[in-house]
Parts: sequence; structure tokens; C-alpha cells
Amino acid sequence: MRLLEGSPHKLGATWDGRGTNFALFSAHAEKVELCLFDRQGRRELERIALPERTEDVWHGYLPDVLPGQVYGYRVHGPYEPESGHRFNPNKLLIDPYAQRLVGRVVWSDAHFGYRAGSPRADLSFDRRDNARGMPKAMVVDEAFTWGDDKRPHTRWEDTIIYEAHVKGLTMQRTDVPPGWRGLFSGLTAPGLIDHLRRLGVTSIELLPVQAFVDDRRLVERGLRNYWGYNTIGFFAPEPRYSTDGGIGAFKSMVSRLHAAGIEVILDVVYNHTAEGNHLGPTLSFRGIDNASYYWLLPDKPRFYDDFTGCGNALNVTHPRVLQMVMDSLRYWVEACHVDGFRFDLATTLGRGAHGFDRRAAFFAAIGQDPVLRRVKLIAEPWDLGLGGYQVGNFPTEWSEWNDAYRRTLRRFWRGEPHMLGDLARRLTGSADIFQRHGRAPRASINYVTVHDGFTLADVVSYEDKHNEANGENNSDGSDHNDSLNCGVEGPSDDPKIVELRRRLRRAQIACLMLAQGVPLLLAGDEVGNSQSGNNNAYCQDNEIGWVDWSRLGEDGEDMTDLIRRLAALRRRYPQLRPRHWLHAPRTGAPREVMWFTAEATEMTEQDWMFPEGRFLAYVLGTVEPSPGPLFIVVNGAAEAVKFTFPAWLDCTRWTFEVATVPLDDPATVMAEPGGSAVAPPRSVAVFSGAA
Repeated sequence: MRLLEGSPHKLGATWDGRGTNFALFSAHAEKVELCLFDRQGRRELERIALPERTEDVWHGYLPDVLPGQVYGYRVHGPYEPESGHRFNPNKLLIDPYAQRLVGRVVWSDAHFGYRAGSPRADLSFDRRDNARGMPKAMVVDEAFTWGDDKRPHTRWEDTIIYEAHVKGLTMQRTDVPPGWRGLFSGLTAPGLIDHLRRLGVTSIELLPVQAFVDDRRLVERGLRNYWGYNTIGFFAPEPRYSTDGGIGAFKSMVSRLHAAGIEVILDVVYNHTAEGNHLGPTLSFRGIDNASYYWLLPDKPRFYDDFTGCGNALNVTHPRVLQMVMDSLRYWVEACHVDGFRFDLATTLGRGAHGFDRRAAFFAAIGQDPVLRRVKLIAEPWDLGLGGYQVGNFPTEWSEWNDAYRRTLRRFWRGEPHMLGDLARRLTGSADIFQRHGRAPRASINYVTVHDGFTLADVVSYEDKHNEANGENNSDGSDHNDSLNCGVEGPSDDPKIVELRRRLRRAQIACLMLAQGVPLLLAGDEVGNSQSGNNNAYCQDNEIGWVDWSRLGEDGEDMTDLIRRLAALRRRYPQLRPRHWLHAPRTGAPREVMWFTAEATEMTEQDWMFPEGRFLAYVLGTVEPSPGPLFIVVNGAAEAVKFTFPAWLDCTRWTFEVATVPLDDPATVMAEPGGSAVAPPRSVAVFSGAA
């Protein structure tokens, strides 16, 4: 192979039409070898020492290397775990900037930099070559014709998010062609897209699609890392989601969803990698420059400062690690037209020497970036480290998962006392959490269920987790689910229990869609999908983890039409999706919200503090260009409640809009202020006002 010095300025393997430039960062390496393999990645053909080192970037240019070339790295340096260095040239390493991977990890002891089983543990040194069982990078020239692709650019206030897994969403849908199921192409099936549009969804948030690894312990139990929170390649798509492992299928998916007006948001994992703790495998970053890529304990650099519970944490305070994360984000936005990101355990990304800081370098870098500051940024605002719970403390332009919303709604509908005040706060954007630093109600991503935990059907069917299938003696997953089994743990044929569960599901969905802030729906909740009580299905790549669509269209179980009507209501009434917080009006000015008792009197402190309060009614005033006020009635009681329609400014009549339980009382179709009606048990109803 002809070899030239190349350039350090673009990391990774860059094909320029004449040859390929290779560049790899390592501050502590002593030599970097580029290893070229045959097309299948089975046979190593040549090793080439990169000839130049510029500002800790090792680089070289090979005029004879074309797209399709498979490669990896071997990095030489000290193997001194007690000093934080874990170089081992016997281990083939994945390029952190690889845009396509070939093959998968075939587990063996050879993937560990130390001799497994040695009494000295990771202080020993292993000389076995692991290349045979390693994924390799491929040089790419991923030309793609985007045509007239137009990003939807949905405003935050108009956003409705649908969280889904690429495979889980498509595997059991009969209107997805069999050859497309489990793949990116499955998300482009016309029937599935039509379903999303009927729901009123504006954005689909995909669980991790960046290349990830199935943990050895799972593989040995016949399981997989189904969710994908075990990333090894931040630029490469996960090969299992396309027929050829390339990025073309992903781009085609994005283009078709955009054509349907649906944004694509990626769940990304920049807080840790698949290499685990000090006893984990050497697959990439650990062998390239362990001391630079990871947070290490200052006084014991053999060990990792693990804020994530996954064994390690990426150190984005290091300039080159921060650069990698920023380059990755820009790649997915610019090259792949992604519309936003949900950052897993985002608190880790804002950590510095003194803990979390909303002015950390990572947030500052995104805030000044002309590409990234225009996309949707969503934080999972916690990690497992000290001071890790940071809900409400992220920068102004970010939105955050609001677990306080989930906790409050579940507790209210399961019948816990003293919940009216919290319920009111959650339904009006959680100002007590987010109204600071110039933030708006859209800072709150409201949800009742997400991938992590019970599905909505299980929230009303199980009080205990049932994770036995995970093979961990039911010790994994949360023990605090705020759920209610309605009298029977698991499935029931009792008509009363079935009806109660349906009412609770519909009521929680209605509250979610009516709450100010941004609603997030979990895929399958609309059709009563169950995981049989498993609240941690991260390793269940089977019917447990896949969405069961068998109840689609089933009367009483399928809530698609209810969600559609509620989404339409959100579009018509801007007070459900405000850009500003509700505020105390000037004397004589109209109220933006008013809370009522069942008798249509304004709530007093005594009413708010009543322990067994289960009824809450309120009016959201007119916000231009709203057609009028909304009167929302929430009855969490086990019995029907007679209520009075309130007087509101010049409103002369209230007209029924939507309810989670049929309203048999004809007086509810249209009523005058002062008229009365009956709210069924465990129900939500909405009325619009007009002059």
C-alpha cells in the first residue's frame, strides 16, 4: 500500500474520491497500526503504522484504499491499569468515528485486555488476538439522494411525541411487509405511518439506533440487549436494523417520515459505552486511550468513576471526547436529517470536577452550534451519581422528561390522598419545577409510561414487577411503580375489573393529552399492549418486548380514536399548548385558569387540602386564536359526581367535546352556566365555551 502523511483535521476514515485518509485521536499511545481486512472482515491482510502524529491525532493517507475496505486499529502503549492506561495491541479496536460496522461481537475471553480468571484480575496482561470475533469498521461513500426532503420543523408547542423501538413497533403488525419487520424500512410501511398520523403524532422518538453490543452475560442466557443502551459506535447505524448494515435504509426512513410530516428524534447514549467497568472488554475507547475517554477515580485511576450504573462514564470535559460527541450529533443532523435527540442519563454530560453544572462545556458547545441549537434537545435529567437528580435544572433551550408528572398522575388515579394540588400543577405545565431561567411550559415532557417501566395496560393490571424472564431472580427493575391491579394481579376475565382498567387507561391518556407541556406516548399503549408485568424488558427481544397489535380496532381496548380526538383538541385550543406560563392577572383582568369545586365555587385552601379529594374541575381561559374557553372535569372517585357548569366571563353555553366514559346525561351535550350534569366514576370530560 502506498502511504502518505495525510491530514489530522477530520477524524475517522474519509474517502475523498481518490483515496482514504485515516485519523485517530490518542494522547497516550506510542504507536497506532491500521489493520486492513478482507471484505467479510475475516482475514487480516495488512498492518500499516500511521506515519504522522499531530496534536495527538495519528494519521495517514492511503491512495489505494477505496470504499468497502474493512479495517480496525491496534494501539500500542503502556498497560498500566493502576495509572489509568490499558493499551493492548493484541486487541483489534473499532474506530470511534466508524460510519459502518461489519460483523458482530462473538464473545470469548480474548476480548478482555487482561487474563480472565487470573488472580491478579485486570492487572494481568492478555496476549490473545481477538480480531476473529470483533466487528470491524468499513470505509464508506454513502451517497444518498434526498430529493426535496423537508424537515417538518414542528414547533415545540405543537409537538406530540411517540416513543418506539424500531423492531418492537413493527414485528407484529400485519400491515408491515414480512421482509420489513424489525428494520428501519418497517417504519415506512403505509399502514404504520397512517396509524401515527391518525393518532396526531408529530415526532417519533426511537430507542437507540447507534451501533451497540449485546452484553456477554445476556448472550450466555440466550437474551439480547434489546433496547440498545450499550453503544459502541456513535456514528454507525446498528446493523441489525437494515439488510445491508449501511445508513441508506435509515436515511430513506427519515425521508419518508418527513414526507408524512413526522419528525425523527433519536434516543442517544453519550453517557457511557459498552466497555463496562475495569473488568469489562477492550473493544474501542478503552484500548485507544482509556485515560482520556473515561472518568477515572482521581486517587485510584485503575477504577472508573461510574455515574451511570453501567460501569463507566464518558468524560465529555475532555476536549477530544467533547469533539467526538459534537461531531456525532452534527453527523446525524446534517448527513441523516435527524430532527432532535433525547439524551440518556443527560446529567452525566453536564458533570465537571464539582458535579453537575447547567453551564458545562457540553451545554455551551451545543448552545453556540449553528446546527445543533436548532434541533429538539431532550434530557433524561438524572444519572446515578451523587447529585444526579437534576429535573428542572437544564439550560433554557432544553426540554426534560418530567417524572414528577408520571408519579403524580399514577398516584392520583390509583386513589392516593392529598393529590389535588400536585395534580393541578402537573396539568398546567409543572411551573413549580420549570418556571425559571426564562423557560417555557414546553420544558416539561409529560408522560405516564415510557420504555423503562410498566406499559399503561400493566400500570392498571399489576402492583408488583414480574421480571423473571430476565434471568435475574426478579431483582432488576424498579420496585416503586405507583400502579394498581384493580383487585387481581395480571389478566382477568371479570367484567368489572376489565371495565375499571379500561377507564383508568383512558383517563390517564386524557390527562396526558390535556396537560400543558409536551405529551409523550409509549408505543402500544393505545392498543392495550402488555409486557406481562415485566417493568424492565431491556433484554426481551421477543413477544414480551414487542408491541402486541392484536387489539387494534377492538372496541373498548383500542384508544386510537380517543387520542386522535384529544390531539385535534390540542390543535384547536392553544391554551392546551401555551408558549407562556399561566400568571396572576392584573386587577380586573381576565383569569387564565380558574379551579372549581363540583358546585362551581372557586376552590379554597380547605378544598385543596381535603385528603380524600378526588374531583377537580377547571377552566382554561381564551388564548388567541382560541375559539373560546375550555372546561375540564376530572373525576378520580369510584362513584359518579354531580357537578355544576361554572360561569365564565361572557360564556353563555358549554358544549360537550370529548369524554373518556360515555356521558349518558343529555344535559352534558350542551349546558348553560349553572346547569348540572354527572361525571361518571374515574372519568375525564372536556367542554368548550361560547358566547
